[in-house]
Amino acid sequence: MEIKVLGPGCPNCEKMVEMAKKAMKELGIDANIEKVSDMMEIMKYTMSTPGLVVNGKLKHSGKPLPSPDKVKELIKSEM
Repeated sequence: MEIKVLGPGCPNCEKMVEMAKKAMKELGIDANIEKVSDMMEIMKYTMSTPGLVVNGKLKHSGKPLPSPDKVKELIKSEM
């Protein structure tokens, strides 16, 4: 499983990374989390950050941030 968090490094982007890590731990998944800050790469998926991409599919973008439970659901849907 591959997870990407899209964003320039703002506090919301960092929070999204932490929620993704927590969701993975709770689901018992071993996955790579890649923080993507290159705008050209981000624009391949969305114009709104933070974004969450799971296995190449955009699962969330923009504000407000999803709840930790929602992040877990989004990741679980790609298992």
